[in-house]
Amino acid sequence: MSDSPTIGFALTGSFCTFQKALTAMRHLRDDGYRLLPILSFNAYSLDTRFGKSADFNREIEEICDHPIIHTIEAAEPIGPKKLLDALLICPCTGNTLAKLAAGIADTPVTLAAKSHLRNQRPVIIAVSTNDALAAAAKNIGELQNRRHYYFVPYQQDEPEGKPTSIVADFSRCNEAVAAALAGKQLRPVFSQN
Repeated sequence: MSDSPTIGFALTGSFCTFQKALTAMRHLRDDGYRLLPILSFNAYSLDTRFGKSADFNREIEEICDHPIIHTIEAAEPIGPKKLLDALLICPCTGNTLAKLAAGIADTPVTLAAKSHLRNQRPVIIAVSTNDALAAAAKNIGELQNRRHYYFVPYQQDEPEGKPTSIVADFSRCNEAVAAALAGKQLRPVFSQN
């Protein structure tokens, strides 16, 4: 197992997708990846109608068998110590997309990405945002055009009720991580029609 890639699994505040993210986390673990959990301030501390933060945090640490990185100070060594082979941000909110596109590193997740990218290793984004086809569209385009950024395939999740919303197919995280580690981007946009 010592040769298994280490994947940073970062969660940001798209709380409605946390159960799908935890399922993706389990699948990566079951495929033999070592996982280092990283949570944004909000993902780590907010209780929502989707669950209590303490419950999610406990479950994440059990799945990953590692304490959660949830401070900027703890995220900073990721790059200098070359702790990760790849970083998966799942879910990645519109707010986090904007920060990554602008080079802002003011949360544990965005600083983990900045620190990790110094080693020119892949960052994989599993987007989940209601404004992906509105205000966040330019940030998605910006990151898709940057080296070392990869996307988990995504689609509109509810075209009638939320016409600007997209969400990644979290069941394809393993496939997207493996492709990114090989320097390849899966077809990022898909349709079930």
